[in-house]
Amino acid sequence: MLTVRAPATSANLGSGFDVFGVALGAPADVVRVERAPETTISITGAGSQYIPEDPKKNTVGAVAEALDAPARIRIDKGVRPSSGLGSSAASAAAAAVALNELYDRGLTREELVPIAAEGEALVSGEAHADNVAPSLLGGFTVVTDGGVTQVDTSIPLVACLPEITVSTRDARGVVPEHARMGNVVDTVGNAATLAVGMARNDPELVGKGMADEIVTPERTALIDGYAQVRDAALEAGATGVTVSGAGPGVLAVCHHADRRAIAAAMLDAFDAAGIESRAYQTTVGPGARLYTD
Repeated sequence: MLTVRAPATSANLGSGFDVFGVALGAPADVVRVERAPETTISITGAGSQYIPEDPKKNTVGAVAEALDAPARIRIDKGVRPSSGLGSSAASAAAAAVALNELYDRGLTREELVPIAAEGEALVSGEAHADNVAPSLLGGFTVVTDGGVTQVDTSIPLVACLPEITVSTRDARGVVPEHARMGNVVDTVGNAATLAVGMARNDPELVGKGMADEIVTPERTALIDGYAQVRDAALEAGATGVTVSGAGPGVLAVCHHADRRAIAAAMLDAFDAAGIESRAYQTTVGPGARLYTD
């Protein structure tokens, strides 16, 4: 039996729609695999009752098929589905690492990215890699058609998850098909600033570079209380705030010393809007880790 822990992730980071992603120190999924004649899946943990165990309908099943690696697969969900924290990607990344090792396929983490992304197609309708890449590789990742660029960093973060649901398909449905050239220019500049901030491990630059006037405003409308939570986080010391992935998670970038105050402020703001929530005080962290039982 092999066990892999794969981290939650946050994609887009405001200005990097479908391109940027980071691995979070917490939460994470844990996947255990054993060789078997055919793939079976059992699931426990956060939101497990909403996740299909049929391999043909589960991201992990798609990974097992792509690797031609049938197995008995057990998933312990630490990342709630429909959270904006890369729930399906964490499971897919963990399965890809575990099954690659179990069957000695010899693929690198970079080569596993498109395989794990195939599982994402079951959730979003397309094989996006902006969540699976950081879950596999860790750190900050930039995904393009030409491949993945990865940077190790340890930017402090607070991820606040409200007890509401925003489906990935709904969130993609509000993405505008056209944008003003001025907004595009601003977003490119912000994305470049964010990338430099990640390379320098500079929370101020990263926070400044998260600003986006194209996709983020459309998605914030799907999250009750977002404006109040954003304002509260900024007042508590956050250097930048945006929607995590497709939402409803909200991500704040900050300095280490401010994480507790920011987490409390975000929780209080959601509570004032009548919404229960949970906050993770974390950092950009490593990718999937393999353990041999």
